[in-house]
Amino acid sequence: MISTVSFRESQGRRAMKSNILMVCPYYTMFPLRFPQRLLLRHASPHAWVLDPFCGRGTTNFAARELSLASVGIDSSPVAVAIAKAKLPRVDASDVIGTAKRILTSPHASPEVPRGEFWRLAYHQETLRALLLLRRSLLRRCDTDARIVLRAIILGALHGPLTKGQPSYFSNQCPRTYSPKPAYAVRFWRNRGLRAPRVDVLQVIASRAARYLSDQPPAGRGWILLGDSRSEKVFGDKRLYSLIVTSPPYYGMRTYVPDQWIRAWFLGGPESVCYEHPTSEIQHPSPAAFAAQMASVWRNVLRVCKAEAKMIIRFGGINDRKQEPMALLRQSLAAGGWAISTIRSAGTANNGRRQAEQFKRACGTPLAEYDVYARPA
Repeated sequence: MISTVSFRESQGRRAMKSNILMVCPYYTMFPLRFPQRLLLRHASPHAWVLDPFCGRGTTNFAARELSLASVGIDSSPVAVAIAKAKLPRVDASDVIGTAKRILTSPHASPEVPRGEFWRLAYHQETLRALLLLRRSLLRRCDTDARIVLRAIILGALHGPLTKGQPSYFSNQCPRTYSPKPAYAVRFWRNRGLRAPRVDVLQVIASRAARYLSDQPPAGRGWILLGDSRSEKVFGDKRLYSLIVTSPPYYGMRTYVPDQWIRAWFLGGPESVCYEHPTSEIQHPSPAAFAAQMASVWRNVLRVCKAEAKMIIRFGGINDRKQEPMALLRQSLAAGGWAISTIRSAGTANNGRRQAEQFKRACGTPLAEYDVYARPA
């Protein structure tokens, strides 16, 4: 097992200053202490850790803190871009220098997105700088500095206006999910809100200094953009002895529209797409959802060691009356896993949802569970 000393040292390092984990919020995220506790308790020093629904890479960052190798997989380009920034160790000066070179190099004027939303969401000079960064990072994002720079920009793309120095690039917005254009335009116009002219490089420099001031050693492993229902994503080696993950809850299908501005920065369309991507688990019925989850668990089983343990945090959402644990039990049984323990994880509290910037109503959170399973 991981030594208590190494864990406490990493915790002390985290307590001193902010870290790269917070580089960009992601609407569906579990707290760092969840994988930390599990890795400390169940992982050996040479274990490989897997998260087939890695989201913003919290499991992978926890593994990095404890010098464990890890692999994360997610079907969302936004999640993968954020998660990739959790593994490298890079100096703030390298990130700032990269941004400065992009913004000051000779270049043709970028094409500006059309529509009232874009005119009101960003000051024209701020948007121009973002477009230059976007174009350069789309052409090449193959160095640690560029990977972390991209994540820093994603985290600052939209958020609340501040009285002092701006810390986000946009007009008043939620920081966790992207506002929908029609609502946002009405909101800004009704309140007479104007997008501030933001020094993009200054915001990047401030955030880089904050997130990169104290870091654990670089993480070992990788983050993959892929559909965990596909065998090809996992390869064919039996690497993993510990799986820590939290799959999408049944009925949760808003990842793409809720992250559309960040998706745009990564090369997506300049308008909201409401179609549910085929690369994500589909939700036509409880049975179909459980069957797709079972395919993921079978793929995980194929690349696990015989003594592997899997811990899953799972729950439900308010507009689906289906019992979440029944779905998870069904999927695990069909996927070749046997449940050994189920523990209550409480509820997802509003403080972690970060969804109140536009007074967006959140229902009472449902109970969540930590489910421990082994190969059947």
